[in-house]
Amino acid sequence: MSEHNLFFKSFTAFLFIVISMQIDANQRTSSQISEKSADFVIIAHRGASGYLPEHTIDAATLAFMQGANYIEQDVILTSDDVPIVLHDIHIETVTNVESIFPQRHRTDGRYYAIDFTWAEIQQLFVHEREDQFGNKVYPTRYNGREAFKVASLEQHIDLINHLNRTFSKSVGYYPEIKSPEWYLSEGKDITRIVVNMLEKHGLTQADANIFIQCFYPETLKRLKNEFKVNVALVQLIADNSWNESSVDYDLMQTKQGLEEVATYADGIGPWLPQIYNPVSETETALMHNAKALGLIIHPYTFRADDLTFNMSAETLIDLVKNKLKLDGIFTDQVDIVLEKIKKVETKSSDYNLAN
Repeated sequence: MSEHNLFFKSFTAFLFIVISMQIDANQRTSSQISEKSADFVIIAHRGASGYLPEHTIDAATLAFMQGANYIEQDVILTSDDVPIVLHDIHIETVTNVESIFPQRHRTDGRYYAIDFTWAEIQQLFVHEREDQFGNKVYPTRYNGREAFKVASLEQHIDLINHLNRTFSKSVGYYPEIKSPEWYLSEGKDITRIVVNMLEKHGLTQADANIFIQCFYPETLKRLKNEFKVNVALVQLIADNSWNESSVDYDLMQTKQGLEEVATYADGIGPWLPQIYNPVSETETALMHNAKALGLIIHPYTFRADDLTFNMSAETLIDLVKNKLKLDGIFTDQVDIVLEKIKKVETKSSDYNLAN
């Protein structure tokens, strides 16, 4: 066995040992909190990405251990139509693809997962996200570059199913169908491929513990009308400057835009700066109108090492959960969100007792 494989197997085994030792304590803590906040869900953003390389099986396992209600899977495709779990259609910022396949980039210099078979993707290692200059986007996060592998959507589904059975939990799935417009331009229907995989595992029926999210409205409409998917659908909302899709997200955030969203989706996933005006200290019109329409609201992303609004972690969680009364949050650090919820609720209880 190679040193790399030995390290990988040892690390994975270690995570399972930690789960076995700590699951009872975590279940007690999580259940105590969830009894008070049953309607506020914590979504592990790319798994436990604040601690381990994003979207790896190891990051998903750690997120499960930390007490996530849902674990996110961003889904892209290989050349042989295997749905895999990585955030971007190009993969050089989170893998060592440039070292293994140095000549396989496109004319823009980028390496696209769709240009590699699943067998080739499995040769890669996943590392912490880097910028275009090779610098870590989050400098204090995981430093290693070995042992972690790209996983398929099916591997993630199998993992969470296994952990749920083993520990009598009901952690859910939160896949995002990535860049469907781009895939269609490449001759691939990623939506159909993802639906087929979810159907295989019974994750398109009403009793499935799953949200399906996408930035592109037509994909969500297809899920509802063409594929008759009977699970909660979430319209992600980007900033137009990101060029996420051909959609006008400024228009989507208007009352008229949200009324259209409500015809095909059950909820929205806004960017945190879209939910609150720190100058007036009030919720945005987007939040007001979304609530009036009965839409579920799951904003992204709480990062303890990159906090929004210049707030402390505790203040931000209190804002999202108690003041704005939203339905959940995406986070890179599930454990910290749980800790801050507990602190906020303890302070609230102490205040009520004192008064």
